[in-house]
This record gives sequence, C-alpha cells and structure tokens, in this order.
Amino acid sequence: MNEISSIDHFNLWSFDLNLLVAFDALMRDRSVTKAAARLKLQQPAMSHNLATLRLLFQDELFVRTGQIMQPTLRAHALAPVIQQILTQAHNALTSPGAFDPSQESHTFRIGFSSELEVILMPELTAILRKTAPGIKLLARAASPEQVHRMLDEGVIDLGVGCYGKGNNRHRHRQLFEQSLMCCYNNDLLALNEPVDRKTYLNAEHVLVSQKDAIEGCLDDALDKLGVKLNVAMAAPEFLTVLAAARMAPLLATLPTRIIKRFASTFGLTESPVPLDLTVNPIAMVWSAHSDREPAAEWLRSQVATLIDAIED
Repeated sequence: MNEISSIDHFNLWSFDLNLLVAFDALMRDRSVTKAAARLKLQQPAMSHNLATLRLLFQDELFVRTGQIMQPTLRAHALAPVIQQILTQAHNALTSPGAFDPSQESHTFRIGFSSELEVILMPELTAILRKTAPGIKLLARAASPEQVHRMLDEGVIDLGVGCYGKGNNRHRHRQLFEQSLMCCYNNDLLALNEPVDRKTYLNAEHVLVSQKDAIEGCLDDALDKLGVKLNVAMAAPEFLTVLAAARMAPLLATLPTRIIKRFASTFGLTESPVPLDLTVNPIAMVWSAHSDREPAAEWLRSQVATLIDAIED
C-alpha cells in the first residue's frame, strides 16, 4: 500500500485502524455529522479523527463545499484500497455460519428501477411464504442514478433493474437483455397490425420515465437511431402508462414482459416495435462487503433462479 508506506511519521504498530473506518464513513456520507452518527460517535470525536487522518496522509482529504464534504483526489485514490482492507478484515473477523432460511427472521430491502418489481416481488413472496416464512421483503424505488448511493448507505440490500456496474465498492451481475413491444387501444387508434415504422414515428406516445427527460429510458436508444417520438405523456409507473393508452389514442412502448402480462387486461392490442431499439440490460447490483454473506448470497440466488424461470 504505497500511500501508507510513503508516510514516515507513523507505523502500523501505533496506527489506530479505526481511523480507516472513520475515513470510509466520511467517504460514504460526505458529512462529519452523518459519519459520526453512522459510527455512533460524538461529532467532536469524528472531527478529531478527520484531523488525524489529514495529518497522517498530509492531505485535506475532505473539503467543505456548501453542505457537503467533497473528497480530494487523494481521498478518491485511497477509497478503494481502504474499502478492500475493511472488507477483508470484516470477512476474516466474522464467522457468518450457516444461513437457514426456514429458521431465519430477516427483512431484505430490494431496490428496483424497472418492471421487475411487479414481475419479481409477487412470485418471490409466494415462494418465501412456503420456504422461509420469517423472511420479509421491502421493495424500494431506486433509479440508476441513486442505486449505488443507496447500497453504500445501507438503504437497500440489493438492486434489480437497469443498473451499471458502479465502482470498486459494488458488484454487478447481468440477468438478461431487455426487449420492447408497444400496445394501443384499437377502438381509439385504428392501426394495421403490426405497426409499421412510419405509423410508429407519426403516432403520439406514452412512455415510462423515472427522470426529467420525457422520453425516459428510451432517450439514448432513440438518439442512436436519430429519431424522435412525439411523447404526449410520461410517468414513472407502467400501470399509469397502460391506463393512459386505454383512455387516449396513444402508443405505449414498454418491456415485453409487461406487455405480455398486462396489455390484455387493459384491452390493448399488442405489436412489435418497428425500430431496432437497444436498451440497457437488467442486472443485479450489491455492495462488495456483502459479497460473501450467506443471507445476501441466498437472496441473490433466489432472485437469479426466479428470473431464469420467467420467460420473455
């Protein structure tokens, strides 16, 4: 670890390893007050830890910008090394023992950014009621921009959705490639089936969007093709999108799994999307420190097995 060996005024014999824990908390929370609360310390004690870290590493490490303590370049360089040290220490000092889901009482918090919440949670809950009655599930909305922070802060145990890999503190497993279909109310839109490209581009649309862009998760895919859609409405929930297509002359473009399961319930006609739209795959993401925890491993295996059983 070159960053430590280059400091000539301390050695590992006298170094308080709790300072690494304090550093990690500051990286996660970007606040002395919040980091102190995370470690159940008084704020003056955390401030003292920060001052000691600054002295030892001969760098400011965290600089106040408004209400946030922004890490310096040195802090960013140290963060993955320190995270690895703490993870290894945690794994070495804890004995996880066996995890028996039939006997455990535990609440797992799963973040979702896509239709997988309505596809996965009911079936997973049904399975757990039979095999692990003490296990409870809490679903949370977690956008791609928020999910890694939510994992860092312990808000969720696992993310399932359109998620990237994050950084060294996170793990990532792709589950499947997504495909899209569209649907519409044939009483309001008298279209030939399947919908052709010209008709699709000329129609008014309703889409799922969990961000400011009205074209939602399709904005990058549409940009790559050099086309634009006339989006009349966007909403974060697919049920709202389907209901809008039921009530208004709009084309709804959604993941194939949602169209096949719910379009007929709303009396909507299905059609392939006449564009070669490439959207992000669905993946699981989790914190590196839970990589070898038996309970977390068990949850991930349950999700992966269930996803494999769900046909597109």
